[in-house]
Amino acid sequence: MNWEPAARLKTHDVTNQSKPFGDLDLFGTDTCLTQAVVPHLAQAELEHLGDFGRKIGSHSVQELAEDANKNPPVLKSFDRFGHRLDEVAFHPAYHDLMDIGLSAGIASRGWSGGQGHLMHSALMYLNTAADVGVCCPMSMTYAGVSVLRRHPAGSPWTEKIMAGTYDRNFLPLPQKSSATIGMAMTEKQGGSDVRANTTTAEQTSDGWRLTGHKWFCSAPMCDAFLTLAQTANGLTCFLVPRWRKDGGTSWVRNEMHIMRLKDKMGDRSNASSEVEYHGAHAQILGEEGTGIRTIIEMVQHTRLDCAVISAGSMRTTLARALWHVQHRSAFQRRLIDQPAMRRVLADLALEVEAATALSMRLARAFDSSDDAQEAAFARFATPVAKYWICKRQPGFVYETLECFGGVGFVEEHAMARYFRTSPLNAIWEGSGNVIALDIQRAMSRAPESYGVVLDWLRDASGKNTHFDAQILRLERMADAELSEATARRFAEDMGLAMAARALCDACPDAVFDGFCNARLDVKGRGLAYGSYSGGVDEALVIHRASLGPAG
Repeated sequence: MNWEPAARLKTHDVTNQSKPFGDLDLFGTDTCLTQAVVPHLAQAELEHLGDFGRKIGSHSVQELAEDANKNPPVLKSFDRFGHRLDEVAFHPAYHDLMDIGLSAGIASRGWSGGQGHLMHSALMYLNTAADVGVCCPMSMTYAGVSVLRRHPAGSPWTEKIMAGTYDRNFLPLPQKSSATIGMAMTEKQGGSDVRANTTTAEQTSDGWRLTGHKWFCSAPMCDAFLTLAQTANGLTCFLVPRWRKDGGTSWVRNEMHIMRLKDKMGDRSNASSEVEYHGAHAQILGEEGTGIRTIIEMVQHTRLDCAVISAGSMRTTLARALWHVQHRSAFQRRLIDQPAMRRVLADLALEVEAATALSMRLARAFDSSDDAQEAAFARFATPVAKYWICKRQPGFVYETLECFGGVGFVEEHAMARYFRTSPLNAIWEGSGNVIALDIQRAMSRAPESYGVVLDWLRDASGKNTHFDAQILRLERMADAELSEATARRFAEDMGLAMAARALCDACPDAVFDGFCNARLDVKGRGLAYGSYSGGVDEALVIHRASLGPAG
């Protein structure tokens, strides 16, 4: 039989497709990020970000992300003899990604002084271009230091975190070179209402013993977990390690049992689980009955990370869309040269500029916590930024996916992975209603923090008429219209105003004006990306978002 393979293969010539996304300088080509951080970081720190951005943008790291998500973690409850293990087995790519991020300092640099939280945030932002799943344990480890460093029981854990490395071995803390920290807060009957938790803590001669069921425990192979339990004096914060002393010199596995892994719609590289404490050994952090007050600072830092990770994920998906439309043509023109596509891209680029500028401005406030004004700014701005940026992510990622057409909808493409994970940050650390109500509580309990943010907004008055009108709307709502029913509207209007204000400091005036004209003009703005009526320098914002010329 004559197969004539050459003739048959002519039908499989591949043309008019974008090149594989990779081997890119993701820091140096990110104009908004660099402009937000360069004035505040030392040259050595900028060089470190450059090296990290090139590593994350490499084809090899992109392949690690694909492997880690195609081979999700597996629960190993018992060994072959029936001994309890409670371990999760990860694909080697997951460990490689954890090593890359933690060795770059994602968890440790935030606590090194100076502009450490800004540096942490820039690293975390870039890391989303590899895999968002590993950002979760890195974020919890970083945020855990805020609590651990304040209590004697946390000192050895903080020391291991500050080593700035990754030790994948499942061993007691003294036998490890570094450590990771997780959280186990929510229960089936409470969810965000952690005061409804029923886990109990009993004091014994060697510490505390916890009994209860935690419905959501992310990254269960972390070395220890901050958790809440009820004592006789109320809800209290504890640290639950994976290993404990057996009463002598030997180490045994703590009585923390992994009941199952969650079958999640996204973030498949990372394990999330239900766990039970069966008399698990724990160390108390803070006074009895002060669990919420003890844990709230960690929550503030993870909320910062929610905003940063969402901003970074939006940048990543926009970068991929831009890469595609630079290389692909339709109707005798490259996609990027077509007016309808350019308007969509410009609108998306404005969104990334605003999310990046606001999240980095917030990170700088965390670095200035000794300054009363900046501390007040962070108290109010953190839930606002978390609410607004995270809420924008799912619709944004969908729109970038649509830039690819059908190819973006297939599982072989990274866009499917980014789309599935896009709703997570809006849910993590408080869903929309919880955060919107937190903003209102911050206004009533710490009105000075709202005042600091409002003064910051007013500093940009007179630069754009739509921005000025937005401030007036906020003032009217704050004076007369605030209620639980209007909480989301206020959070949205405040998020828009803060995003515009951050752009005013970090970007050229044309970008600030473009955002105000596209988002704050109540008559000219549209409901979908690319439907604004005008007033945007499209060539400028697309150029700023570009990864460079198509090769």
